[in-house]
Amino acid sequence: MTESEFLDVSDAVFAKIELALDDVEFDVDSLRTGNVLELEFEDGSKVIVNRHAANQEIWLAARSGGYHYRLLDGRWINTRGDGELFADVAAAISAHAGAAFAF
Repeated sequence: MTESEFLDVSDAVFAKIELALDDVEFDVDSLRTGNVLELEFEDGSKVIVNRHAANQEIWLAARSGGYHYRLLDGRWINTRGDGELFADVAAAISAHAGAAFAF
């Protein structure tokens, strides 16, 4: 995939996360700046989702750790073990918010 295609696909990932957060009952602020989507929770904790264009990966940072995902067969799969991006983002948001969250 070209860099332009990667940027389009990763923009769609950011948009999906932001749209899903519009419907939640808990307090979370999202801020997208360039390649980074920062989610800040009421207690000041953060979940960071960013894209790394050079590797064509999306990275996730949360209390549980840091993770890298690559698009394989239409799914963002963890490059260092088991896991799928949206499932892991949902788990991180739930842990930080102290409330259930799902896409």
